[in-house]
Amino acid sequence: MKVLVPVKRVIDANVKVRVKADQTGVETTNVKMAMNPFCEIAIEEAVRMKEAGTAEEIIVVSAGAAQCQETIRTGLAMGADRGVLIQSDVALEPLAIAKLLKAVVEREGAGLVLMGKQAIDGDNNQTGQMLAALLGWPQGTFISKMEVRGRAVATAA
Repeated sequence: MKVLVPVKRVIDANVKVRVKADQTGVETTNVKMAMNPFCEIAIEEAVRMKEAGTAEEIIVVSAGAAQCQETIRTGLAMGADRGVLIQSDVALEPLAIAKLLKAVVEREGAGLVLMGKQAIDGDNNQTGQMLAALLGWPQGTFISKMEVRGRAVATAA
């Protein structure tokens, strides 16, 4: 089974966030960026699945500016097999990202999507639920343990 893991580029969790002078958002100029920590956890689980033989390929996907390539490279270094960049110069909202991910899931033939529970920048926790609805797939949220049996997934919260 192919496992798709969306990854997000966010301000590094160890950086003190500053508000822009005009109060329109957070300052990102010359700020260290990194992979969302919860996305790292999702990649680690996908790698465990591959090591156990329940996943055959791990595909990391990121949507955003060209700099998101760095985040994809981090995922590849962690053990993902391939990366997909959906380049956009405009800020993407959760529904737009869910629609883009749906297209990637269908194009790649992914059997499972593993996502971090939320991004540390927006803290919305919306994209996963929207993606599941768009795909017509069941979903598990805030899972602490899962076991794959064939194409079925058993979870514990």
